[in-house]
Amino acid sequence: MNRKIADWLDENLLRVEKPARYIGRELNAVVKDWDSVRTRVALVFPEVYDLGMSNFGMAILYDILNKQPDVLAERVYTPWPDMEALMRKDRVPVYGLETYHPLGEFDIIGFSLPYEQVYTNMLTTLDLGGIPLRSSERDESYPLVIAGGSACYNPEPIHAFVDACFIGEGEEGILDIVRVYREWKESGAPKAALLSALVGVPGVYVPSLYDVRYNPDGTISAIEPQEGAPMPVVKRIVPILPPPVTDFVVPWLDVVHNRGVVEISRGCTRGCRFCQAGVVFRPVRERPLQEVLDAVDEILRKTGYEEIAFLSLSPSDYRYVGELVKAVAEKYRDRHISISLPSLRIESFSVELMEMLESTGRRTGFTFAPEAATDRLRNVINKPIPTEELLAVAEEVFSRGWTTLKLYFMIGLPGQTMEDVEGIVDLAHRVREIGRKYVGRRTQVRLTVSTFVPKPQTPFQWVPLARPEEIREQVDLLRRKLRGGGFHLNWNRPEETAFEALLSRGDRRLSDALQLAWERGARFDGWAEHFDWELWLGALRDVGLDPEWYLYRERGLDEVLPWDVVNAGVDKSFLKAEYLNSKEGLLLPDCREHCYSCGIIRHFHRLRRNTPDEAWRCPPIGKGKKRQPVSPGPVPVVPESAEKAEEKA
Repeated sequence: MNRKIADWLDENLLRVEKPARYIGRELNAVVKDWDSVRTRVALVFPEVYDLGMSNFGMAILYDILNKQPDVLAERVYTPWPDMEALMRKDRVPVYGLETYHPLGEFDIIGFSLPYEQVYTNMLTTLDLGGIPLRSSERDESYPLVIAGGSACYNPEPIHAFVDACFIGEGEEGILDIVRVYREWKESGAPKAALLSALVGVPGVYVPSLYDVRYNPDGTISAIEPQEGAPMPVVKRIVPILPPPVTDFVVPWLDVVHNRGVVEISRGCTRGCRFCQAGVVFRPVRERPLQEVLDAVDEILRKTGYEEIAFLSLSPSDYRYVGELVKAVAEKYRDRHISISLPSLRIESFSVELMEMLESTGRRTGFTFAPEAATDRLRNVINKPIPTEELLAVAEEVFSRGWTTLKLYFMIGLPGQTMEDVEGIVDLAHRVREIGRKYVGRRTQVRLTVSTFVPKPQTPFQWVPLARPEEIREQVDLLRRKLRGGGFHLNWNRPEETAFEALLSRGDRRLSDALQLAWERGARFDGWAEHFDWELWLGALRDVGLDPEWYLYRERGLDEVLPWDVVNAGVDKSFLKAEYLNSKEGLLLPDCREHCYSCGIIRHFHRLRRNTPDEAWRCPPIGKGKKRQPVSPGPVPVVPESAEKAEEKA
């Protein structure tokens, strides 16, 4: 342990909010002898401990790395502003929670970036660690700085600050990166040799090995890889989900999701057009039922948690969900263990499943995400949930004594009108009426209304963001008409949405604005009390960038997009076809039964051939049903070139 930092903490912890954020040594934390390992990795979640401890991706990598006898992994979180100020005053570097070693003493620094609002916290963490912000200013004496996570599906806004990005699922890739780093370090070669070697690892993108040229109108004319660099970088996947984490580090204080987690499946076949996760986590892979049940036993034994969350983009689509809930409910009935199935799909939810959840004895409420409240708009976004089906489910929920139903909607969707917003109001009132019929005034309808952000790697990546005045008008309508007992409405400010959209679809020219905003004090941009949109607008203006151009401009279908350097496994031609389908309101059904040539099987056909059918829900090449046209109405557009290439594969 680094005694200098430990002694400083002893003297100063009571001067900051929530001192337990900074002490480490929690139950199940892995503390290794610093000098007994060959490679030391700092896993950084650039957010406050309270959020970072709930990040499942960090827990997976922490578990994998620390199971290697010659590697250690430690956790690092961004200090809250009061702690940052104190550390800067006393010149104390940010450190790993396990042994208190400064960030700069690690070999590899791996940032987990699940969303774009943490970018400035990444810079804070580097700077507090005494590490130059820009990759070009770091030689081989500094740690290798890499980043991964969903935000890296457009890595360009942070290109200047990372040595490399990992695209995709890191369970196998992180070990490849450690191996390449170790071989390079033992060779004594300069940093350039390390970067050249890293591009040989599938899924690794090294921004400095790509040149970007621009047209006079500001759009990209070409992305040019240097010799040896792949174009595009195809995401990495694991064909079979690895063994689940069971010895979670148990936090000292209450965190956002203080519970055990078992990932029951990864990916989604539903094809919602707004959903980036539904694209980047394809294909669907499922965990065997017994493996899930064994993991629950281990988690409860090792952690003492009283809630287990079964993690999936669509948990009620898991083929064993009924058997799973029944088995856990029966086994742990006397312990009153809560079972959480986040964001259930209405159309695959059953009364039987509800009754099994009820039998656990602890009610955690139900959350459904219809996203849109009119059939027309649901067709646009490819999430067809008949209103009557939603109301029937509400009837089942309230008739069994539940008092709270949570509903998620979006505003600002492509083609949305005020009539569609009125549909949210009408649907919410009808749900409340059903609730009051059974539980009276105790009925709670909690609505979370988020503003749609067009994300990279989705069919809506070309559409403009809705303008602030449109969003305010829609929010004002909802606030006026969803008053009174039984309603609880949450929404986000248009400025916050604009900020997310700016970074989501920005190019590498945004790095200068990002650094300037950070230098002027931008911190914890995902927190309303810290976010300052005017500060960001000033930074953009001072580096010569126009936010309107990034936010409210429709992209041409043939435009070179900044994130074209990355391939999420779904072809751009397929995304284009789906965008055109959305304009016509055409539905593309669930692809578990038949393949629509999105590109996943073509890119990963070798993995698919060697993976058991029960583990991977995509049909193998040459199997499954033929594509069926949507009825009634015209057949959806499917890119012929993608289909032919897949058949060839």
